[in-house]
Amino acid sequence: MSGYRTIRQSASDEFVINKSVFIGHAAPVDSEAAALAFIREKREKYRDATHNCYAYTIGANMGIMRYSDDGEPGGTAGLPMMEVIKKQQICNCCVVVTRYFGGILLGAGGLVRAYTQGCAAALKAARPVMMEATARYLCEVPYSLWDRVTYRAASLPVQLTEVTYAATVVFTLLVREEDAEAAVTALTQLTNGQMEYLPDGVSYQAWDVSDGEQAQQQHINRRSAED
Repeated sequence: MSGYRTIRQSASDEFVINKSVFIGHAAPVDSEAAALAFIREKREKYRDATHNCYAYTIGANMGIMRYSDDGEPGGTAGLPMMEVIKKQQICNCCVVVTRYFGGILLGAGGLVRAYTQGCAAALKAARPVMMEATARYLCEVPYSLWDRVTYRAASLPVQLTEVTYAATVVFTLLVREEDAEAAVTALTQLTNGQMEYLPDGVSYQAWDVSDGEQAQQQHINRRSAED
């Protein structure tokens, strides 16, 4: 399975249009049950709201897509929200946009724009990420080389995690599978072979879009070509 785009965390954002308050909520979900639970949670928390519209996608290929206008005129809320999710190619996510009616009608076009904005704002707050096949290495280096490693790592497509300061500096190196050989070689050469490392498997890990913009765009281009 190739990489896919999703969101890192649950988050919300709020704005006002013509006295109506809109609150966009987004959360990563890995099943339809999780999406429905998130929707129930928001409907309970905002049960005094006029509407709680939603859209969600499940699966790396968006195999499940559901949305609801929750009483708004047909096609003015859930579908525009789904279009935002599809355009950004966000998988495994659920978005709920809550509306408190402010007394001024927005019209169909105004509602579409408002729910589009609410969905986009929620996704931005939830931080889009790329889930990519990532190699994991258990590493250690002498203290005298740690600053050199961290400085070099800042310019490499890697993540240094789980750092422990013991007799040596022990840490976990995460690197996209396709970049693993080059990155490990660079750090090994930097430390004159004094960085010891042990492969610890491959799993899907989140990479900020800013960290993986090129890979993300390649993925989008591949998906577009397949459609």
